[in-house]
Amino acid sequence: MKDQLYILWTNADPITSQKMVLMYATNSMLNSWWKSVTVILWGAPAGLAAENASVQERIKIARQAGVRFSACKACADQLNVTDQLLNLGIEVEYWGERLTEILKEDQKIITI
Repeated sequence: MKDQLYILWTNADPITSQKMVLMYATNSMLNSWWKSVTVILWGAPAGLAAENASVQERIKIARQAGVRFSACKACADQLNVTDQLLNLGIEVEYWGERLTEILKEDQKIITI
């Protein structure tokens, strides 16, 4: 889909998370820059989201704006944060195959 954006979030720096990933995702939906935005938590951001109250609040605001969040299940399980992410309303699923499809289909993806 031309108006679908994926943000592959792999950097657990709280400032980058708040000032790029979550700010851009939220504003993209609020300003109709994209019809759909999905943030994929891969690796350390799963732990950050599970443990950082400020990041959790920004995820909540982004979700209210229409941003979809999904975390890599393998990462979440290995970091023991699957239940915390699910409680935040973040989907948890295996992403390897789907990410490969997104890349092969030349869909819009930003990696942070």
